[in-house]
Amino acid sequence: MTNLRSLPSVDKLLKTHTAAELIAEYGRPLVLDAFRTVLDEARTAFLAKDSKPVPPAETLLDLAESRLDAWTQPTLYPVINATGVILHTNLGRAPLSQAVTKAMDMVGRNYSTLEFDMRNGKRGSRLIHAENVLKRLTGAEAAVVVNNNASAVMLILSALANRRRVVIARSQLIEIGGGFRIPDVMKQSGAKLVEVGTTNKVHLADYERAIAEEPIKLVMLAHRSNFKIVGFTEEPSLDEIVRVSHAAGVPVIDDLGSGTLLDTAHYGLIHERTVQESLEAGADVVSFSGDKLFGGPQAGIIVGRADLLAKIKKHPLARAVRADKVALAGITANLMHYLKDEAEREIPIWRMIATTPQQNQSRAEVWQRELGQGRVIEGRSAIGGGSLPEETLPTFLLELDVKKPDKFLAQLRKQNPPVIARTENDKILLDPRTVLPEQEGALLVALQNVLRD
Repeated sequence: MTNLRSLPSVDKLLKTHTAAELIAEYGRPLVLDAFRTVLDEARTAFLAKDSKPVPPAETLLDLAESRLDAWTQPTLYPVINATGVILHTNLGRAPLSQAVTKAMDMVGRNYSTLEFDMRNGKRGSRLIHAENVLKRLTGAEAAVVVNNNASAVMLILSALANRRRVVIARSQLIEIGGGFRIPDVMKQSGAKLVEVGTTNKVHLADYERAIAEEPIKLVMLAHRSNFKIVGFTEEPSLDEIVRVSHAAGVPVIDDLGSGTLLDTAHYGLIHERTVQESLEAGADVVSFSGDKLFGGPQAGIIVGRADLLAKIKKHPLARAVRADKVALAGITANLMHYLKDEAEREIPIWRMIATTPQQNQSRAEVWQRELGQGRVIEGRSAIGGGSLPEETLPTFLLELDVKKPDKFLAQLRKQNPPVIARTENDKILLDPRTVLPEQEGALLVALQNVLRD
């Protein structure tokens, strides 16, 4: 019967060939930690149940290797999105174009002109990056990029409201993902919330009355993001709100949420007010996300009047929420796709939105032939990501009939790379619209593996 004396020491394990290989791969400190952990566990198990034998050195080395592998596995890695949700928040929203990833990689791997003025050889400002392209594309007088749109809203209110009253419609006091609430953001910025109208009905007179009754610093509009108010509703247009606000000398802030530079109606979707249209209607400052309908990396983009943007750029909070060099490189490269009129071809999410149902049908039929099973059916793809709520696009899906759908999905998630699909009426559904062309081979291999098993 084995006892604790047969348990090898850390030094003995370190002298093995396996230990040398593990140290070469994981480094000595982490390997030592793994050896001590498995030895402590073996000792504890033996003392808890004396009849349980002490594992031999080979088993302990295998356990240590498994522990090291688990400790060093990344939690963030690529997956294949076959759900048909284009801007899938849980799956990272917008996949990036090759030009964007190349630009981010080049700046990330090298020193850069982040805050260096090449003309005079002195310190420059990171706030200039992407500004000229944004001005050209949107017609804004000035622009700045921060780390996300929630930060953009917080920064705008902190810099411009200056603890004064800000008017917003009750229909726009929204909560989006992660418990992010517009009233809470306004409160944290120090702005004094002035609610007008009701949940379903807001009149222009409500804005006029609020502006006339008390000193107002800003009027703010917030995109409803991931829901619609339908039925007995009414709301003044941005043009009308701008006219009333400007007559009283009050700036208008338009938080577009997702934000788009292209007309969504062109693709069979409801029209979403573009950044350009917001500025043309007279909004003084407009904010939107970089990683949703814009199709780039996570960022918050602020455009608008030069005098107001100057205050925003100088506010102390601007440093806390500034974008890093990699994000700035990616945003700029993504803007170039719009500038060169190639967004629909080069930006993955716009390529997906522009894909016809017939193109998706052809891909689904190829999958069906390769797998030797399934049925190609009509379906709908979702935009997702808090963009264009309830808006969908016609598509074709590959439907698979399996005995245990939940187990099948779980097995797909264990593939390399994992495949994320969806179920409906106990059928597995795979939408070609959101599967990147370069991932198609891996998708078929994963499906074949799980179907075979």
